[in-house]
Amino acid sequence: MHIVDSHCHIDRVDFEQFGGSVESMLAHANEMSVKEFLCVCIDLEHFDDVFSLAKNHAPIYASVGVHPTEQEGQDPSVDELLALANHEKIIAIGETGLDYFHVEKESADWQRDRFRRHIAASNQSAKPMIIHTREAKADTIQIMSEEKAQAGVMHCFSEDWATAKAALDLGFYISFSGIITFKSAQALREVAKKVPADRLLVETDSPYLTPVPNRGKPNSPAYTYYVAQKLAEIRGVSIEEIASTTTQNFKRLFFSK
Repeated sequence: MHIVDSHCHIDRVDFEQFGGSVESMLAHANEMSVKEFLCVCIDLEHFDDVFSLAKNHAPIYASVGVHPTEQEGQDPSVDELLALANHEKIIAIGETGLDYFHVEKESADWQRDRFRRHIAASNQSAKPMIIHTREAKADTIQIMSEEKAQAGVMHCFSEDWATAKAALDLGFYISFSGIITFKSAQALREVAKKVPADRLLVETDSPYLTPVPNRGKPNSPAYTYYVAQKLAEIRGVSIEEIASTTTQNFKRLFFSK
């Protein structure tokens, strides 16, 4: 079985919890059938750390981008993003998007401008986007549509079916995290039932959002297994089928140009 963690922050994982090194963490993941990883950049100040992980470890890929809640660091132009993305191990642009939970909508013009720049970089580079949206679903979809965002994934999806359908209609994929294992997430599990099989991805968003049965402990890419297991239960299929489908989807999204 082969599972891909389509969104994790390996540079922020506490390796001491998983054997003390990147190699031991990857071995732990491999034991749980998690074989490939997209390590996602959230600010340019740590881009070199993310990129180094991808360059030095064959199963790790990386993205370049600035998270919508990052206000202190560099705010790259389209050309700067394109320059940083110009490497075969950089397979995505992001994490980008809108977040009105941490930033009030009325004062978030800079956030919307940044999102548009990331969309332009994604379209021009033909590297898919990784989109974060929190309490901003209407504006997120509107800007994606206005800027003709060509490809990408709604990461750590936690919105309603109408938002999922709008993203699907734009050609985007939907990625589910450990949130689907939470007792409170019944509405999200209903959404997870409806997403077409050929648009599903799984992720951990580690070191955040640890899934059941390890809630309260540090998260690791290995625990994508539990996300896949829960998604299989929700959809009434085997975990092997979810692993195969989501791996094929990952390859199609990020590697079929």
